[in-house]
Amino acid sequence: MMNKKGIVLLSGGLDSLVSISAASDFCKVELALTFNYGQRAFVEEKEAAAKIARHYSLEHKVIELGFLADITKNALSVDGADLDFENLDENSAKAVWVPNRNGLFLNIAASYADSLDFDYIIIGANKEEAQTFPDNGSEFLNRADALFEYSTMKQPKVLAPLKDMEKYEIINFALKKDVPLEYLKSCYNSISNSNVKHCGKCESCKRLRSAILKSVNKDLLKLFF
Repeated sequence: MMNKKGIVLLSGGLDSLVSISAASDFCKVELALTFNYGQRAFVEEKEAAAKIARHYSLEHKVIELGFLADITKNALSVDGADLDFENLDENSAKAVWVPNRNGLFLNIAASYADSLDFDYIIIGANKEEAQTFPDNGSEFLNRADALFEYSTMKQPKVLAPLKDMEKYEIINFALKKDVPLEYLKSCYNSISNSNVKHCGKCESCKRLRSAILKSVNKDLLKLFF
């Protein structure tokens, strides 16, 4: 499989970081794509993604999607209020929903794959978030695969190596594989002027905190919060 090449959708968060290591059994990851769609934490996400790309010796490209910022008016955009959720459910998912985000990301990556002869597009979809975000689920991923059979000549496969894992299992896997978790940025809020790396209040932070508390190393909390 090591003659196969992969593109990773790299946000700088937990799932995209760990998916690089998890994809290594299927292909050699060579290119990382990071997207700017108007999210308030983009600067920190880009910095985290750049560090991760350097660690794994990946070519790193930033894709500007200004039109998504224009049509996305929710709490994840730069105009929204700070995110602070009590519950992680359909309502919290709706509050940070970006129209067709994963669909768009995969299609852009498919264009790169078709042009540059890549075999896989790696996405950090996982079992936990698939419960509230339908574009993390197997049906979505399978349909994307089917689409690329017609829309590309290369016919790249969508690879979601974490799709059967809960968040705490992703952390346990990362610890086992010595993934550089210190590089990740999983916070939706921009806290560049703060002394902490993660706000601890947004949906992503709460998922990360909960996962760490269920993991084999609860001391990781000190690294992020």
